[in-house]
Amino acid sequence: MSNPNNSCPRSFWPRWDENRLFTTLLAILIVYASVWLLVAVRNQSKQYATIGKQPETQRMISVEGTGKVSAPPTVAMVRAGIQTEGGTDIAATQKQNTDKMNKLIEAIKVLGIAAADIQTANYSIFPRYDYIDGKTQLSGYSVTQNVNVKVRDLSKISAVFQKAGELGANQVSGPDFTLDDPETARAEARQKAIVNAQEKAATLAKTLGVKLLRVESFYESAGAPPATFDYAKSSMGIGGGGEIAPQIETGSLEVVTNVTITYDIE
Repeated sequence: MSNPNNSCPRSFWPRWDENRLFTTLLAILIVYASVWLLVAVRNQSKQYATIGKQPETQRMISVEGTGKVSAPPTVAMVRAGIQTEGGTDIAATQKQNTDKMNKLIEAIKVLGIAAADIQTANYSIFPRYDYIDGKTQLSGYSVTQNVNVKVRDLSKISAVFQKAGELGANQVSGPDFTLDDPETARAEARQKAIVNAQEKAATLAKTLGVKLLRVESFYESAGAPPATFDYAKSSMGIGGGGEIAPQIETGSLEVVTNVTITYDIE
């Protein structure tokens, strides 16, 4: 007789009606595994298909262009200083130097130079020594003060130098010419550089028998800040003169911009 308690052996996998969540997750996992296997097979096939072939390279040409613009300077920088050598009384030496410098600054302002364009660049006090019988002995102090003067009206440069000489400045240099707003000239130089590079690219493409496509990259290299002739650097010991104003020639400034343009070609 058969045992009524005996039943069919239970399957390893759960029945759908007993564990729907497990069955659903298992089906999703099988789908993902199948997709991954197909992608891996396809990638492997691509790798084998490229064996022995040269890698594709992007076809490009690069050209350089230069643009130059000449412009008259609009600003000049002049440096004026007074050095006073005194005895061992520092305060007295400072006062002598300060009195001279204050008179010079006021005279420069009278010429029409704005206070905002006069800037103290250096103030220093140094001891001076004498060597007597192999011994060092303090002989006094030197006090120096320098100012930078920005001259916007270039017709006044000569007068500034003249006043510096009249009022005892013994450390004078300049003028350094520049542009107060160099961007306008630099933009014009950039445009010229781009046109120069485009012309070179067109000529090169025609020579090589290729066609220019889109611009792949652009690089600009601006030159040094515009500057012109350097006059009277470190004109020392001119104090006490100044009867004749020097003639200053402003000349012109050259603004240079370099560009590099890379094109795709076919």
